Amino acid sequence: MKKVAILQSNYIPWRGYFDIISKADEFILYDEVQYTKRDWRNRNKIKTAGVSIWLTIPVLSSTSMRISDVQIDGNFWQKKHYKSITENYSKAPFYKQVKPMLEKVYLESDYALLSEVNLKCLEHITAYLEISTKITPSSNFAKTTLDRNQRLVELVKHVGGDTYLTGPSALGYLNIEMFKDNGISVECIDYTYYSEYPQLHGTFDPGVSIIDTIMMLGRDAKITFLGAFNAIKS
Repeated sequence: MKKVAILQSNYIPWRGYFDIISKADEFILYDEVQYTKRDWRNRNKIKTAGVSIWLTIPVLSSTSMRISDVQIDGNFWQKKHYKSITENYSKAPFYKQVKPMLEKVYLESDYALLSEVNLKCLEHITAYLEISTKITPSSNFAKTTLDRNQRLVELVKHVGGDTYLTGPSALGYLNIEMFKDNGISVECIDYTYYSEYPQLHGTFDPGVSIIDTIMMLGRDAKITFLGAFNAIKS
C-alpha cells in the first residue's frame, strides 16, 4: 500500500498540514491550481502578546494565475517575518533549537516565486520534525485533464499510489466513486481529536502556524498529531 497526500501550497501551515504529510508515503504540493487572495497561500498566523497576527508575503498576483506562477514583491518581508517570529517566541522553550532553521529559511535564501518559499519551508520543517515523506510539486507532473477529481486521481497514479489521504474539507468535492473505479481508496484525517498544548500569550489558538507548535514542543510537536483516521468506504 502506498499512501499519497495532495494539499494546496500554503505558507508555514498549521500542524494538521504536517500531520497529513507525516502519515503519507509521498506528498504532492498542489501548486498548479488557481491562486486565491486573502487565503493561506501566502500568509499564516503566529501568537503575540496581544492577538494572533498574520505574517503575509507580498506578492504580484491575480486570481487568474496559478500558485506556481505567483511572484514575490521584493525580499524585505523575509527579515520582517524573521524578526516577528524571533521577538514573539524568544521565551519559548525550544526557541534556541528552532532559530537556526528559521535563519536558513529567512536569512540565507532569496526567493522569486511564492511556491519556492512554501516548498523550502516544508522541506526545512519536515526535516526538523524528522518526517521523511518525499515532497514534490504537482507542477512537475504531466497534466492531461482539467477536471479536479480526475487530476487528483492522475497525480496519485503518477507516483504509484493506491490510497489518497486528505483532510475533512475535501469531502465536499471529492468524487469517491471515481477514485474507487481507479483502484484508489480514500482516507480522511479527523482533526477534532487534536490535543491542546501550552502556548505563550494567553488563550490557546488552534489555528496558528506550525512555527508556534515547534517553538513550544520542539520535535515532540508530533505528539499533538492525534488526528484519527476515518477510512471512507463505499
